[in-house]
Amino acid sequence: MTKQYDVVILGGGVAGVSLAHSLRRQRKTVAVVENNLYGGTCPNRGCDPKKILLSGLEVTQLVDDMQGNGISGKVKVNWSDLMRHKRQYTNPISNATQNGLASDGIDTYHENAHFNKDGLLEAGNDLLSGDKYVIATGQRPSILDIPGKQFFKTSTDFLNLDEMPEDVTFVGGGYIGFELAGIAHAAGATVHLIHHNDRPLKQFDQQLVNQAVDHLTQLGIDFHMNTDVKAITQVGDQFVLSGDDFRLPTDMVFCTAGRVPNVDTIGLENIGVKADQHGVLVNEYLQTTNPNIFAMGDVVSTKRPKLTPVAGYEAGYLAKYFNGLTEKIQFKAIPTIVFGQPSLGQVGLPSSIATDDSRYMLITNDMTSWYSYHRLNEPLAKAKVVINRDSETVVGATVLSNHADYLINIFTMMIDQQMKISDFNKEILAYPTFASDVQYLI
Repeated sequence: MTKQYDVVILGGGVAGVSLAHSLRRQRKTVAVVENNLYGGTCPNRGCDPKKILLSGLEVTQLVDDMQGNGISGKVKVNWSDLMRHKRQYTNPISNATQNGLASDGIDTYHENAHFNKDGLLEAGNDLLSGDKYVIATGQRPSILDIPGKQFFKTSTDFLNLDEMPEDVTFVGGGYIGFELAGIAHAAGATVHLIHHNDRPLKQFDQQLVNQAVDHLTQLGIDFHMNTDVKAITQVGDQFVLSGDDFRLPTDMVFCTAGRVPNVDTIGLENIGVKADQHGVLVNEYLQTTNPNIFAMGDVVSTKRPKLTPVAGYEAGYLAKYFNGLTEKIQFKAIPTIVFGQPSLGQVGLPSSIATDDSRYMLITNDMTSWYSYHRLNEPLAKAKVVINRDSETVVGATVLSNHADYLINIFTMMIDQQMKISDFNKEILAYPTFASDVQYLI
């Protein structure tokens, strides 16, 4: 028997759940199909649990920075307690999310699903038909295709470790590798980070990335740049990573070499939906090559950062579109950040554009000696701000500090509102705070 709905959503993550609830407020019939954890990556095995574990890094680094400046005595991470703290938050999420959908009158299916040749969605023994379908299946960790790849662990494994090994290695210098490396180091592990070229975190300002790497090296993280891991072998209780003139034994190895879209098992070939290596192809209405099928979130092929707030924004757009909106989706400035000690945040135009285009001016500040950072004896605080000379507005910013997240959100709002610097400087902000420092950065 085929069950009919106004909208069938494949994927019960942040985007899918948000869209489902919005559509119910429009009195539409909705089904959500999820084959893993309801709530998706972010709250279960992504940004939320990662940030809880990062609290160990934040506390220990703050105490270390303040040694001899009013603080004495060391603290250390108790990994089992920190993991228990994390699980108290994450364990209830999937059931609570699914129950919340059901209580809103949304049918839920906990099944592997795919589109069949009749254009219906097969979810276990059920056939689901929708006037419209939305693909929101997200991404999963990528695994390098090398001999011994079965020994790789992923970020999902790391965020649920019962014990922290004495020696851990991360292969891939993207934001996931940097964040997990910082957590593992704070937890007392010897940490190695391997990257295939000399340009980790390639989407960020290279000068600030290099300064972050230098700082993390001083703290004790072992970086191997321009290194290709070509094989992993197990030797006793350890794993040996090898390449050209390279050999590294370690207790556990994590592949942090990016993520791949979940498109390979859902039958896109049966419904005329095209995808590439980056995900499902969509137009400016989030519509796929099949006019009745849409896609949103991390599964979409795009150059924009694939982040939870972006997925939620797209869900909000589709809810309006399905309710009669005819406008194309318009994205605001999207901030992205590598959380750590220090954190590295960026929004808007990159700092390099000021070198290539005379319309822009680059303002660079070393904030390390400023009051806000001196107060906490923070060892590294830098900022680069791109200004449009004609409009006298901020159009881009990059911040490297333990508190980059605060500042990057302020710059994001300035960019979105096209606020003139002179207008921002008229604001009266609480002092002394990181926000009140912004006027000295522009």
